[in-house]
Amino acid sequence: MAGNSKRRGAVRKPGSKKGATVGSGGQRRKGLEGRGPTPKAEDRTYHVAHKRKAEAEKKVAGSSGRGGDRPRNGGRGGSSRGPGRGAATEVVTGRNAVLEALRARVPVTTLYVASRLEADDRTREILQIASGRGYNLLEVTKPELDRLTDGSIHQGVAVQVPPYEYADLDDLLDSAARSGTAPLLVALDGVTDPRNLGAVMRSAGAFGGHGVIVPERRAAGVTASAWKTSAGAAARVPVARVTNLARALGELKQAGCFVVGLDGDGPTAIGDVAFATDPLVVVVGSEGKGLSRLVREACDVVASIPITSEVESLNASVAGGIALYEVARLRSQAE
Repeated sequence: MAGNSKRRGAVRKPGSKKGATVGSGGQRRKGLEGRGPTPKAEDRTYHVAHKRKAEAEKKVAGSSGRGGDRPRNGGRGGSSRGPGRGAATEVVTGRNAVLEALRARVPVTTLYVASRLEADDRTREILQIASGRGYNLLEVTKPELDRLTDGSIHQGVAVQVPPYEYADLDDLLDSAARSGTAPLLVALDGVTDPRNLGAVMRSAGAFGGHGVIVPERRAAGVTASAWKTSAGAAARVPVARVTNLARALGELKQAGCFVVGLDGDGPTAIGDVAFATDPLVVVVGSEGKGLSRLVREACDVVASIPITSEVESLNASVAGGIALYEVARLRSQAE
């Protein structure tokens, strides 16, 4: 009947969903606060901009230590660093460079070979050496090999090796002592193009040079380009890196070496250097600035390479090659 609170359904039971609940206003406060400002597109993991940012950071991390080191003597290597490999490894590319590295018994970790590789005598020897020593052999596609070598000209082969380890000055002199000939070294002053360094290393290997000296700062190191240009000479010609080139030349002079600097205005032609048959250091400056003041002062004589035109000039690698040839010629005549 009306007004009878005892009847069924007249009074709601405790815990019923209907009606007011203690503190109900606070239960909706968090929802009213919202989610804050909208994140940037590159911060949203599902957005394409975030994926692009992650790929860019990955490439930067993989190439941050680029600059190339190589193991000394039996462990020479070094060319390019592909994305994601970090600073612990180097990659030697090109058939000549790879073959020379294998002949020099570089501690190779992996040999990469492009699928459908056109075989020749070099690639056959590469595969024969790699299989005989039990190296890891991976067959990859050309696009994958392009990525691993940072787009360098690899000719279908590449090897991954430990980073390059520079020699000491004493190592270069010891190498000359073992050869039984007077030391012949090349020092590069302010040469920043690694291709010039590679070409000088190749000339040093061809004309009896015992090593190359480069300063630590404002100078090229043994990188991918240097390895490629050297055509395998980087596996045979050691490179010493010094803190101060002028001071290093002074140490070599104390060890009995004569120092000859190359300069276009040098009063003596390189072919007329009197002590070419003695222990010798040939210093090559940059094409633009030439020899620095302190390095020039450290030279015993400044020589030039005669050229027929006043307009033309020679770059560092060409000048170094000509000077080494002249020294080798003078030494052969003196024998």
